[in-house]
Amino acid sequence: MQDFIESVVAQHGGQSTRLMMILRAIQDQYRHIPDAAIGTLAAVLGISRSQIIGVVEFYHFFHRTPRGQYDVLISDSITDRMRGKQELLAYLSEKLGVAVGSVRADGVVSLDNTSCTGLCDQGPAGLVNGLPLTYLDLARVDALCERINARTPLHEWPPEWFAVSDNVLKPGLLLASPISAGSAIQSGFGRGLSETLAEIDQSGLRGRGGAGFKTATKWRFCREEPETERFVVCNADEGEPGTFKDRVLLNSHADQVFEGMTVAAAIIGAQRGFLYLRGEYLFLQQKLLAILANRRQSNLLGANILGFGFDFDIEICLGAGAYICGEESALIESLEGRMGIPRNRPPYPVSSGYLGKPTVVNNVETFMAAAAIAVKGGDWFAAHGTEKSKGSKLLSICGDCARPGIYEYPFGTTVRAILADCGADDVLGVQIGGPSGTFISNQELNRTVAFEDLATGGSFIVFNNQRDIFKIVQNFSHFFAHESCGFCTPCRVGTALLKKQVDKIVDGHGSAGDVVALEEICSVVKNYSHCGLGQTAANPVLSTLQRYPERYQDKLKKISYEPGFDLDGALETARRMAQRSDAAAYLAQVGEDHD
Repeated sequence: MQDFIESVVAQHGGQSTRLMMILRAIQDQYRHIPDAAIGTLAAVLGISRSQIIGVVEFYHFFHRTPRGQYDVLISDSITDRMRGKQELLAYLSEKLGVAVGSVRADGVVSLDNTSCTGLCDQGPAGLVNGLPLTYLDLARVDALCERINARTPLHEWPPEWFAVSDNVLKPGLLLASPISAGSAIQSGFGRGLSETLAEIDQSGLRGRGGAGFKTATKWRFCREEPETERFVVCNADEGEPGTFKDRVLLNSHADQVFEGMTVAAAIIGAQRGFLYLRGEYLFLQQKLLAILANRRQSNLLGANILGFGFDFDIEICLGAGAYICGEESALIESLEGRMGIPRNRPPYPVSSGYLGKPTVVNNVETFMAAAAIAVKGGDWFAAHGTEKSKGSKLLSICGDCARPGIYEYPFGTTVRAILADCGADDVLGVQIGGPSGTFISNQELNRTVAFEDLATGGSFIVFNNQRDIFKIVQNFSHFFAHESCGFCTPCRVGTALLKKQVDKIVDGHGSAGDVVALEEICSVVKNYSHCGLGQTAANPVLSTLQRYPERYQDKLKKISYEPGFDLDGALETARRMAQRSDAAAYLAQVGEDHD
């Protein structure tokens, strides 16, 4: 074991910042992270055991006890549940003879849930040893179990089981006319780097991850920092349930994404870049490494790129199943080999990011758009969209629609038009932007996808009138409670209380007081949490409560309180406590009063 670990560490330059990749190699070898390996690794890297243990226990895909030779994870996303995932999982558990969340006694197979696989258009979906399993049904489960029980190697399984389709159903501004490799670099240097930054400014390009910060402004801030060492990071950790457009861009347009990163590096003066790839996209890693190798051979990466005296290279860091790492500062922490806990801001990454150096972090789609703008100019891009939202937006559409897949629209397109394109009928509502976004009802279908109206990172989940709004909220509440990093009390305790309150209402045991308590918890989680996860965790409750108050009332039971119990007084006390900075005490009080 020591020889193996020393060789792995040597492959990664002996750097503790590569801890994520080193731990992945160890787990691939032993099917978990053995205690002995932790001690050896700590000695070799010169870091503490506690730091390594903290990282191992933080990420869902790392384990301290052995997993099965076949480690099967089934997506628990709401869209997978809508396609019968729960029944399939129960059937799979019975056929394999292993409980969900367990390893079979013979060590051959382990079975568990995972939050989302990024295959929402092809569910029910799962992963086996990191490889994707799409369109699962009873027949495929039978065949899968047969091969696992026979210990058939994965490379002998039918390749179509692992096939993942792009499902691009409506290409637009970017997808319909990709640029050729090297053209953005040639245009950027030919025009001049300052002039190219001005073109990106003129385009009105804003971050496509959801926040919408103006791209040129971010790059300019980073460029103007006095530090000489800078970094470019592509955020490919799209963990929001219902989002899968970055998966498609990396599968079919990675060259253009890497080109956009290279243009950004030239403009800000960076020599190193990282693609942070979500752990669920392990199956894309080898393809992406091959594209990077080809770009180096073509002098599009490495030293003196295309003879312009510019050096830049990109490496891939694979995540390990932590939704929070989609937040840029948590992602940087993970890149540095630590737990993905969001940093306090300011300072922002543009001034103090990776290794404390100025760092640009942008989404996959943003870099792809920037490369196209470098070639075609700012006016070309700005001619599409709205005044405040220029260009186009890629949407990952799934749920109750006839044609799930990738659609590209100019900003300003109505939800109604999008639903017509994807074949959605009898619509109850649409979840825009994933669980952290907004649920809109069928009375709001003339609203538009745009930063000034419905901002989204790309998730677009359709629900018809046969769906139970409470089951949707329950799934999202469980998601946030599971994915909370646990750093701050309002989020750690608050998301657990939200989950508990929603479960109580869904199970038919709720009262009017429970709904008031739910609103109070939402207020604290939203206003006092450390980062965006907690600040948006209450959105599923708040957006549906606002639109469907009568459904909540119908769900409640009328209960009798003990004589002398002053409900109004208790709630007023809770409201006063909510104004205090001591959110932890407030949450504890709410838990006691409403159990």
